[in-house]
Amino acid sequence: MTDTPTPSGVLLIDKASGMTSHDVVAIARKTLNMKKIGHCGTLDPMATGLLILVIGKGTKLQDLLMAEDKTYEGTLTLGATTSSQDKEGDIIEEREVPELNEQDIDDAFNEYVGDFEQMPPMVSAIKKDGVPLYKLARKGQEVKRDPRPVKVMDYQISRVELPEVDFTVECTKGFYVRTYAHDIGNDLGCGAHLSALRRTKSGRFDLSRTITVDQLKHGTRDEALKAMLTLAEISIMRGA
Repeated sequence: MTDTPTPSGVLLIDKASGMTSHDVVAIARKTLNMKKIGHCGTLDPMATGLLILVIGKGTKLQDLLMAEDKTYEGTLTLGATTSSQDKEGDIIEEREVPELNEQDIDDAFNEYVGDFEQMPPMVSAIKKDGVPLYKLARKGQEVKRDPRPVKVMDYQISRVELPEVDFTVECTKGFYVRTYAHDIGNDLGCGAHLSALRRTKSGRFDLSRTITVDQLKHGTRDEALKAMLTLAEISIMRGA
């Protein structure tokens, strides 16, 4: 009797808010009854949207898929800066929002197009002496970080209803959307934090082939395997 081959490929998940990327991996391991599962690009607990799970031999693609460009939809809220640069943190400072028009806001966004350097937030997974910064931040520690090169290819502003601004941004890997919101708020003179975030695209992958976390959690192993993209499909999609 021959052994059943280990499933290999990519499973695209539409992550719900309020859970970590690792939580989703744990659910996938339980549903698929296998340990060799990783994810490509952490989504913060408050964020929703595209989370790429690599399964079996698909884990060999992890670094390649993580390096690809991303698209996010977000909302920034002007007038308040927070300790984490998003709505999950404590409010550090509140300022009155000036009478900004759409051109003022567009001009601020336009300052962050092309190549520039971004200072990683303390609440991030970047490691200092082997310890993730967010663990140091929880202890109230702040350490020196080096700015990192990033790039914004394009952005769109879809709604301005002060203090909220909805936007879409196309960016390179390692880009912090909450730092983007924080910096734009500073430039507008009133501060801001990221109040909503959804990843809609990563490389050639988008939300069209995703399953929800609930479907993954409550569905069968066969249903999850049916939703998985095979290594051959991924190769064709990426033009390899």
